[in-house]
Amino acid sequence: MAAKSSPFAVLANIDKRSRALSKGLPAQEEAVELWHGIGFMLDGKRYVAPMGEVVEILHIPRYTQVPGVKPFMLGAANVRGRLLPVIELASFVDLPRSSRAQRDRRVLVVEQDDIFCGLIVDAVLGMQYFAVDSFTGSNDDADVSLQPFLRGAYERNDEQWAVFSMVELVEDERFLDAAVW
Repeated sequence: MAAKSSPFAVLANIDKRSRALSKGLPAQEEAVELWHGIGFMLDGKRYVAPMGEVVEILHIPRYTQVPGVKPFMLGAANVRGRLLPVIELASFVDLPRSSRAQRDRRVLVVEQDDIFCGLIVDAVLGMQYFAVDSFTGSNDDADVSLQPFLRGAYERNDEQWAVFSMVELVEDERFLDAAVW
């Protein structure tokens, strides 16, 4: 470089060499927006309940049968001082009762307004995450008796996970009317 170079020329030369030797910025990846919920099995099919609609997951607690109730209402359990109605979800929606071992089955605890209940499902599959754009409005292979409680589905790895609305379930008159008479 010439001894009489202007300071601007020196800086421009440094800039040119720096750009030539730089590796560049990492490629920007677009973040995928995710939806999440609690996955569970019922009659061999996969469902997911929106987060916030299930407050707890329990092993099936010891419960006491309650006389004068419909068959889907198995009884009531004392869970940390609160009376938890225990409901066989498959029985309520007229699906065959699970042949799974009792130790594999779980209770999804739902608390919506004044309703506090436990729903027995075949298995809980933990937190499930889905790309928001994988949502479809249809539930192709869902049982007809479940349709009032389903709000579309998510697809992942060629599997369809129907979105099961616990809110719709606990607001259903048939669900709220557990008495036989």
